[in-house]
Amino acid sequence: MKRTIDPNKPKIKLPIGKSYIQVKKVVKENNLHTICESGNCPNMHECWGAGTATFMILGNICTRSCKFCSVPTGKPLPPDKDEPEKIAQSVKLMRLKHCVITSVDRDDLPDGGASFWAETILKIKELNPNTTIEVLIPDFKGEEKDIQKVIDAKPDVISHNLETVRRLTKEVRIFAKYDRSLSVLKYIADNGIRAKSGIMLGLGETLDEIYSTMDDLLAHNVSIITIGQYLQPTKNNLEVKKFYSEQEFDEIGKVAKQKGFEFVESGSLVRSSYHAEKHI
Repeated sequence: MKRTIDPNKPKIKLPIGKSYIQVKKVVKENNLHTICESGNCPNMHECWGAGTATFMILGNICTRSCKFCSVPTGKPLPPDKDEPEKIAQSVKLMRLKHCVITSVDRDDLPDGGASFWAETILKIKELNPNTTIEVLIPDFKGEEKDIQKVIDAKPDVISHNLETVRRLTKEVRIFAKYDRSLSVLKYIADNGIRAKSGIMLGLGETLDEIYSTMDDLLAHNVSIITIGQYLQPTKNNLEVKKFYSEQEFDEIGKVAKQKGFEFVESGSLVRSSYHAEKHI
């Protein structure tokens, strides 16, 4: 049977180049986790080739089982007490001007890992005073005291992704709650930190739902949005309902700008940390 190729399905380049090899070497030698690898990010070739990476702290096993994500779910190992130092040293070795940190969900920890987050940010700042920092955090179950620990460490941008529209949240994110995520973002923005969020398209949402989600984010003081195509990472994850064309992404991005977002990234291969250095 002849296989049909969707002309709108994004094409991904293979990773090449000296910078890519160097970043891969640093990650491997320091036993670091990156969402680039664990999340099968389509931009790994570009970001690693440019000498940047998004580090994933607190291990590589998540306590949640979101249907869009390929990161393993299960019982995580205890946090590596040396990881903040390893991350900070790696940022220094790579000579990064901007770094992005994310993590798995650690609902098994008393504060969801918030204190570990703060320690990592502060250690990066200590060893790399000229490096700007963006963090992509979990919802910490909406506990403001835990979110505050991250805020107090003063990263330049704090991101928390809605991932999808309200109607699809329970199916896509399972344990997360749409309104709780909005509250997390508003708390971040109200405390003087630039708030950022991202959504994936292709899960069955409508245009009206996409635009309604934008309105919800703006109403909660989010100033940066990333909009990308959902790609099914494994056969066990949700199937793609639609591949949007680049023209459709351009049009959706224009609407986001018209609505009032300060910065918009919209494209088939856009992910949360894509061109993150521009968001400072």
